[in-house]
Amino acid sequence: MKKIIATLAAALTIACAQAQGDGGRTLTLDLEKALEIALSGNPTIVVADMEVERIDWVRRETLGNHLPTLSAGGQYAFNIVKQEMARGMSFGADMSAAVTGDLSVPLVVPAVYASLRLNRTQQALAVEQARSSRIELVNAVTKAFYQTLLLERSFEVLRESEATIAATVDNTREMFDAGLASEYDLLTAEVQLSNLQPSIINTSNSIVISKQMLRMYLGLPEDVEIALEGSLAGHLGETWAVPDPAAAIDGNSELRQLDHQQTMVSQQIRLANAARLPVLQAYGSLIVTGQDQTMGFGLTPEGEMGVVSTPKWWWQKPFSAGFQMSVPIFAGGRNTSKVKQLRNQVSQLELQKDYLREAKALEARTAVNNLISARETMTANEKTVAQAEKAYAIARTRFDAGAGTMLEVNQAQLSVTQSRLNHSQAIYDLLAARADYDRVTGKEN
Repeated sequence: MKKIIATLAAALTIACAQAQGDGGRTLTLDLEKALEIALSGNPTIVVADMEVERIDWVRRETLGNHLPTLSAGGQYAFNIVKQEMARGMSFGADMSAAVTGDLSVPLVVPAVYASLRLNRTQQALAVEQARSSRIELVNAVTKAFYQTLLLERSFEVLRESEATIAATVDNTREMFDAGLASEYDLLTAEVQLSNLQPSIINTSNSIVISKQMLRMYLGLPEDVEIALEGSLAGHLGETWAVPDPAAAIDGNSELRQLDHQQTMVSQQIRLANAARLPVLQAYGSLIVTGQDQTMGFGLTPEGEMGVVSTPKWWWQKPFSAGFQMSVPIFAGGRNTSKVKQLRNQVSQLELQKDYLREAKALEARTAVNNLISARETMTANEKTVAQAEKAYAIARTRFDAGAGTMLEVNQAQLSVTQSRLNHSQAIYDLLAARADYDRVTGKEN
């Protein structure tokens, strides 16, 4: 029900956006709304939920093997050529009918019990795989959202730098025309402005590609434009707190899936062993047969054997009930070989789990180290931005007063632009490291 509501909410948001303005379709998103839409409409999530439902039907199918079965059948036949008792003399009915009913009630079926336990573990594995799909999707959407914000911030910084350098070019041209600046200063400013254009174009194209990827994750049509709310700095929040990597991987989805797989293999061993046990069931069988016999052999009124008249239909109703036991004795060693295969698989899964646990622990520590490094870099860049802006103001004042050179101004402006870009990149690295930590630790949104 929650997924249906989320999907309807997303559709309503798009419809409202389409009805506004010039008729264009623009969807304004924050991170929470983007995750909500992705988790409700992404095909990988839908497929994972369908797999959980499929396993539930498999369990019900297995449960049906332990329930009574009832079958019925019927037959109506015309006896065209009757069986002869002697030359020229035949017996049997012209027509016959039969109705059968069979009831089987399983009483002791060890394989069914083992299969039900196996189905429950399969269902738990499917649920965990669905959770893993959601975790991976949350990580992908979150990082794509942050990446788009980073590119938009970078584009904004570059355009601000472009505007500043363009103003510097105009000012330098006026000073050159007035004889207060050299041609070298003017050419240097113009070259710096031209060198900035490729970065602006590449960043603009990267924004388009990043939004296309985000649109794909959300399952939105291509004609829906995406506008993101918020900024990178506004998403810092708990990323300031450094998590503990030691106790981080208990909730890792891949490790949990391996646990379920180990349990499944152990239950498959029990299932293979259950095939060696006796099976007991109760049964009942009812057969109703009738024959159309108007004439037949019997005692005549005189007490002699001869042809006598009989009722038109002669019905018989045999009924039997009892117990049936099946005891496996020899199956060519197939069960033994299967058990050995499964035990070998248990050993393989145990080794894989140990290796995966070490790998995930290392991945968690790496994410924490990246988070700490990005946080320290971001703090250092905040000071660098302030220093670069102050240095640019000094260089500009010196140039306007005739005490400095355009080279100093250009270098100061380049430092301001680069420090701002580095600061935004450090914030993104911090947010991305936290998202990766949440993914490896199995944190759900």
